[in-house]
Amino acid sequence: MRVFHAGNDPIHRIYLYPGILALFVCLVFILPVFLTACGSGDSEVAVLAEYGDYGTQIAQTLAEKYPFRKAYSAEEKEAGSYVKSEFEKLGYKVEEQTFSSADQTGTSTNYVVKISGEGLMFLNEDGSYVNKRKQVIVGAHYDTLYGTADAAAVPAFNGIEDNASGIGCLLTLAKELRTNSMGYDVILIAFGAGSDSYAGAAAYTAGMTADEIALTDAMYCIESIYAGDKLYASSGWNSLDPNNKYEMRRKLYEVYDVVYENSLSSKNSVDLYYNESGLFVDVNADGVADVYREVTLTLSDYVPFDKAGIPTVFFESYDYNFPEVSAMKETKNLNLQGSGGMIRRTNDDSLSVLEKSLPEGQLKTRINNTAFILLKAIEKGAHNSVTKEAYAAGVTIPKVIHITETSAAKESSTAAVPAP
Repeated sequence: MRVFHAGNDPIHRIYLYPGILALFVCLVFILPVFLTACGSGDSEVAVLAEYGDYGTQIAQTLAEKYPFRKAYSAEEKEAGSYVKSEFEKLGYKVEEQTFSSADQTGTSTNYVVKISGEGLMFLNEDGSYVNKRKQVIVGAHYDTLYGTADAAAVPAFNGIEDNASGIGCLLTLAKELRTNSMGYDVILIAFGAGSDSYAGAAAYTAGMTADEIALTDAMYCIESIYAGDKLYASSGWNSLDPNNKYEMRRKLYEVYDVVYENSLSSKNSVDLYYNESGLFVDVNADGVADVYREVTLTLSDYVPFDKAGIPTVFFESYDYNFPEVSAMKETKNLNLQGSGGMIRRTNDDSLSVLEKSLPEGQLKTRINNTAFILLKAIEKGAHNSVTKEAYAAGVTIPKVIHITETSAAKESSTAAVPAP
């Protein structure tokens, strides 16, 4: 028999045999958990990003049915029509923006869905509120680098990584937006000819007016989120300007807030990473070395929006955890080193290859959780505003009091004068 003292008073001494002690511990620590798990629905943990197989099936169909959907090709047109039809099945009206290749020898199409939000209530300096419309854009390209003429060289290729996975995520977000009201107006775009120096994104941006650019709070770009070791988000190169850094990265930080606030790491085993290499690299080729952090050298459809001065957030899967930029790649997976750890634009960008080498269900997990992160980030609305619904419920923004240097000095001086 062992004696355990629960206090100095002999009345509080507890005499327990080892077996009884074990039972006591189980009752104290395990029983509450068991009762919580078996209790009412109110105590159950909410399931996040439970969007089913919808986006996965979209990605798989796009990859398997239209593997060689090269920009301006007949198969790209068929793939674009498929994406358009899926938007329409969700009940959306789809606008088509047709554009030509630089040499005018071919055409491609952007498929655009515009979803009106309820507007946002912005705080004025005098403490009053005004309703304004602001918008965000979410895009992913549906084409691939390779056409039918390349089939012999990359026989397994079907572009599931780049970028059927991105389209699967885009349509998953579209599906969820059917039942979620946003303050922002949301524009969803399936870009054509992304592999041709993001020609579709460039065509769309070129068609935006100065007012439309000013109304756009962010452009979210989704590319190759399936096969890389980790899921990353990066800001655009316009955030390298030290005077603009925080403002241009605010939307990047918001997507990380979503992951943290919803505990996606513990609940869904999904983390969202920064590129935190900290290397000094001339990222934007302006002759000045930049800190290689929270940005990427991977170019995608976000680039024209970045050049237009719009804050951008780029989602991709990759691995930046290397001591030098030249060593960075998508994966360290030993089964996927045939092209030096790169998946995009290689024969390993294949559903059959990747399913054998990656954890089961990774495509579904990445698509659904990225869509969830996007949904919740958009739901946050614009800086210094609240949604109309929240405003009607009495939610307000704490007013920030700015203390000028003069008034602060005066206050300090007054405090130093001794009382008479």
